[in-house]
Amino acid sequence: MSGALRASSARQPEFDVYRIREDFPVLRRQVHGKPLAYLDNAATTQKPQAVIDALSRYYREFNSNVHRGVHLLSEEATQAFEAARETVRRFLNARAAQEIVFTRNATESINLVAYTFGRARVGAGDEVLITGMEHHSNIVPWQILCEERGARLRVVPITDEGELRLDEYERLLGPRTKLAAVTHMSNALGTVNPVRAMIATAHARGVPVLVDGSQAAYHMRVDVQELGCEFYVMTGHKLYGPTGIGVLYGQEAVLERMPPFLGGGDMIAEVTFEKTTYNELPHKFEAGTPHIAGAVGLGVALDYITSVGFDAIAGHEQALLAYATAALARVPGVRIIGTAREKSSILSFVMDGAHPHDIGTIVDREGVAIRTGHHCAQPVMRRYGIPATARASLAMYNTREEIDALASALEKVREVFC
Repeated sequence: MSGALRASSARQPEFDVYRIREDFPVLRRQVHGKPLAYLDNAATTQKPQAVIDALSRYYREFNSNVHRGVHLLSEEATQAFEAARETVRRFLNARAAQEIVFTRNATESINLVAYTFGRARVGAGDEVLITGMEHHSNIVPWQILCEERGARLRVVPITDEGELRLDEYERLLGPRTKLAAVTHMSNALGTVNPVRAMIATAHARGVPVLVDGSQAAYHMRVDVQELGCEFYVMTGHKLYGPTGIGVLYGQEAVLERMPPFLGGGDMIAEVTFEKTTYNELPHKFEAGTPHIAGAVGLGVALDYITSVGFDAIAGHEQALLAYATAALARVPGVRIIGTAREKSSILSFVMDGAHPHDIGTIVDREGVAIRTGHHCAQPVMRRYGIPATARASLAMYNTREEIDALASALEKVREVFC
């Protein structure tokens, strides 16, 4: 067991980033002969040894299908799978495990809601409200739904600083609004939105809310009961967990009224050629063999985050964001895109004379991994009149030395292009 997992959740030690880094084997790599500085965490985080071990142990010791067998391996797999669901419930402070649905990722979670809840609720002339800083995953499903139903997609604009126009959000919540789908934290700008207040405003007008927590959930504590949203989605691979596993939280009463998303095994109670009756929650939405190992690994990843402690993680990441913001500001020609007052762990930037793809290629030769492109947020890029940005995104294991490596690499970009 890693040092971080041995930490008591009741009394956590002072945050030690170098101790944390020992738990992540990939961080010991070299890239092009340089120490790896992994600053692409908004795309996916690296995995601690405890998660890697959990995946290996599942396949090595009790690989079997869940919910279907009476033999020992099946019972052990089922226990581990459902224990992971309970871990997710605690992590989000959901009221019951029935409110936690395992999916492939946040994208599938959003599509599940769009194709079930959305189809049942949205009709001709109705409206779905999103924001101008959404990831494509929280745009396209609602576009498809609106086109199918003859509804209208409304968009809350953002300011030059990258903040939502909350006055416009309130104005656009009209009598035809059937759902609001908003990001908790922008993957392109780092903006942290006041979702609790936004949910309360929507509820005052009778509008249910889906929150995309893909970016927020690994940086800050999320309490879905306190937020009050009908739906909250997150994805395992950004939570230091495996790829191919995601989560949909839905209020039990809302999920009960929703039709299934996919048909097949395990989502049924009984099947005849005349009629099928559906399984109880959450299994009604989990057709077929799930990503069992992924769920087990996700549970371990969430326990890891909890053992380190959100306050400690947030303090480290916010201090590192301030350090990185100042470091990039000292590089001539660099302009940061997204300067919201409430912001976390993401620095998107452009550089005079250099295309973001060229920036990414050159800094990679210095061992620094960043993301370049539109970040699946093309409307954000259009809002700022740019084709793309370079993006450095932070996690609990990043250090000031890695930020210094990025700043030094950007000086090499200047030598080539400026």
